[in-house]
Amino acid sequence: MAVQRRRRTGTIAAVSALGMTAVLGGCGGGGLSGDSGEVTLKLVAADYGDSTANSSKKYWDALVKDYESQHSGVNIDVSVYSWNDVDRKVKEMVDAGNAPDMAQIGAYADYADEDLLYTADDLVSISVQADWVSQLANAGEVNGVQYGMPFAASTRLLFYNKTLFDEAGLTPPKTWDELESAAGALKDQGVKYPYALPLGPEEAQAETMQWLLSGGGGYTDTLGTYGIDSSDNVETFTWLKNDLVGKGLTGPVAPGELNRADAFAAFAAGDVGMLNGHPSLMKIAAKKGVKFGMVPMPGADGPSKVSMGVADWMTAFKRNGHGEQIGDFLDFVYDEKNVLDFSREYDLLPVTNSASDAMSAAKEDADLKPFLEELPLSELYPVGETSWAQVSADIKKRIGEAVAPDGSPAEVLSRIQTTAFSAQTAG
Repeated sequence: MAVQRRRRTGTIAAVSALGMTAVLGGCGGGGLSGDSGEVTLKLVAADYGDSTANSSKKYWDALVKDYESQHSGVNIDVSVYSWNDVDRKVKEMVDAGNAPDMAQIGAYADYADEDLLYTADDLVSISVQADWVSQLANAGEVNGVQYGMPFAASTRLLFYNKTLFDEAGLTPPKTWDELESAAGALKDQGVKYPYALPLGPEEAQAETMQWLLSGGGGYTDTLGTYGIDSSDNVETFTWLKNDLVGKGLTGPVAPGELNRADAFAAFAAGDVGMLNGHPSLMKIAAKKGVKFGMVPMPGADGPSKVSMGVADWMTAFKRNGHGEQIGDFLDFVYDEKNVLDFSREYDLLPVTNSASDAMSAAKEDADLKPFLEELPLSELYPVGETSWAQVSADIKKRIGEAVAPDGSPAEVLSRIQTTAFSAQTAG
């Protein structure tokens, strides 16, 4: 296998503009599989835009047009779905026996466990693999084999509205108590969302993890075992319920019903004092003229020592057997120019060293430096666990109940832990 994949045969080799390598037919179930004529690859991708004008469909349309102009006989059919729907949509396709050739989604390990995916080594060139940020590439492994190919990355910082803070005479908080105090002062000034707490289904697992880390906890222990109902985590959510939500400091929408996109839109409208945000919020806020600052997430006793890192994943399904064409297309996707174009369009962190180096040196990307610096020190979701997709879905469904007026943080976290334990042991 390792020897075979260093050479390429067939139509793709003749027309590839990049001269990259990919898997031979029959290696890992891929290759031409006896096909002749045109091949159409189906890609399902997530939408990183906040409007029709900057939908990810715009990015993919341009990239596919460029690729197809250089690769006759290969067509790329891209469907873009919101983050509310994309993981579910792919699962439905897989369950129906109609898996796409590629899916750019939030988790991969459950599909890898079912032997549905190509490995990264099956597909992309050695130069592309070597260019991936090692921390992200390692996070794409199940039992030491990489199935998840990092596609986009981000870290989180606490964003605050400078204008609202100045009007209230506030400085950025460094501890939970300072955050609560600042939120109270903002509420007194009539701010709609003193602290926006999006625990709605869109990305509740992210907001949750950032808070757990700031309280000294997290989803798993050092051995990778889930500990969602640990005493540190229960204490964190008890504080959130009693000291933020219970005091009316999180706005008019119940946290369990507030999605990230809506929280970001409210921040851009000047209605939010503070919230956790990733790099794309900078552009959203700047477009609306909001003056903002960014600081590390406050912790129980000081700034959080660990930030949350997030990587989204490109996966490739073996069902249709187009491994060679998929590999050639992905080599193109991970070209430095394309990675930079995507990262800059959506203010995300690049997943390759070459693009990261270019971005770190470019004046136009100076605003992203705090996030780039946080990435090596961040903790990612336990995406290598085959149970993570199920656990993440359960967090999205339940976690808002933990801070509801009649909710019990201990009980909700215990129920999620039961789901996590069952999913992990079943895997």
